[in-house]
Amino acid sequence: MNKKTRIYVDTSVIGGCFDPEFEIWSNGLFEDFKTGIYLPVVSEIVTAEIADAPIEVISKYSQLLDYNPEVLELNDEVFELANAYLNRQILSENFLDDARHIAFATVFEVDLLVSWNFKHIVHYDKIRMFNSINLEFNYKQINIYSPREVTKHGSEDN
Repeated sequence: MNKKTRIYVDTSVIGGCFDPEFEIWSNGLFEDFKTGIYLPVVSEIVTAEIADAPIEVISKYSQLLDYNPEVLELNDEVFELANAYLNRQILSENFLDDARHIAFATVFEVDLLVSWNFKHIVHYDKIRMFNSINLEFNYKQINIYSPREVTKHGSEDN
């Protein structure tokens, strides 16, 4: 029995469906979820961030919910790990939600996290630092990519 890849989707991927620079790959990833290639995973942080988004982004999130994603809830482990990222100054407190996205994906052992946030999440040095702390806290390393590197849809190269 093949286990489907569980992919944590942060808010930037959903908004990316409407950004000319990212829409091909964000929408391609949604197509992957729709066809069952991958299993979507979101957290209550994504739900909270979406609440203040433009209506088309809220609608796109509703579409994602139709694909029966796993919805993760904040717990003490996520809280503690996210705070460790902040305490080690990988991210500042202004980016607590970004730290929580990484912590959710790590604690719940998703296969990978996708994001368009190249400054705080999809960044070589940050990923190395997140993983250093993950190992220190006895978690697996987290795989972080942009949707462009993951989707099976969205370009003529497929």
